[in-house]
Amino acid sequence: MAYQLQVTIDKDSGFCFGVVYAIDMAEEILETDGYLYCLGDIVHNDEEVARLKAKGLRIIDHSKLPELKNEKVLIRAHGEAPETYRIALENQITLIDASCPVVLKLQNRVKTSFDQAEKILIYGKHGHAEVIGLQGQTNGEALVFQDLAELEGIDLPDRFTLYSQTTKSTDKFYEIKAELQHRGYDVKANDTICRQVSNRYDELGNFASQYDKVIFVSGKKSSNGRVLFEVCLKRNPNTYFISDPAELEPALFQPGDRVGICGATSTPMWLMEQVKTVLEGY
Repeated sequence: MAYQLQVTIDKDSGFCFGVVYAIDMAEEILETDGYLYCLGDIVHNDEEVARLKAKGLRIIDHSKLPELKNEKVLIRAHGEAPETYRIALENQITLIDASCPVVLKLQNRVKTSFDQAEKILIYGKHGHAEVIGLQGQTNGEALVFQDLAELEGIDLPDRFTLYSQTTKSTDKFYEIKAELQHRGYDVKANDTICRQVSNRYDELGNFASQYDKVIFVSGKKSSNGRVLFEVCLKRNPNTYFISDPAELEPALFQPGDRVGICGATSTPMWLMEQVKTVLEGY
């Protein structure tokens, strides 16, 4: 039975400029050198990482960095803590710095706050590469929390500066700020959320509402992917999260369904195109 699905890819989905910049830099060096080390996954998408590994990208973690000498190492869009730069200098490692400008600006602001002896709270995901880089600007002294429940029972200072990981929800950030002020704290809030990400909330919600079914494509490690998937699901309960076209099931669809495909800021367009091809083959 032919389903004859009407399939549309969201033109605004796919890599943000920070990821495009990092991948372009990596591909340029891979073409000339044949290999390149990268500190952590270049993007939170296993399929794109596999594509670049096949071209010679070598993913390493921080424990391996001190073992390298006289090599080139790519810093991905998430940015790095000062310690990484110190090790590189000691070991004559050339850093190919593809840190996203939005993240670098945030790192500078956090460091300035810390240098001015401000107490710092960071709304972000524990262990996320960007958050580790931000904490590094404060010698690990900043308090990181994922939701307000984590702050229960913690003796917070009366006055502090609040920052956010760049890919967090703007609405949630302002809710947290308001609640902390309501609890009597003097909160200096710095909205450092990337507008290229936050603008996608409204755009994605509008996109998702136009289709019978929505296929949201994202790597499972992407925190941005989880947030954007929830945005779609809220507007269209028939939204399905997949990381690979192999996860698609014909049983999810009815003949003639209008299907929208969208993804995270770490989802490559080629992967969404593959999903479209599979759906159109039903």
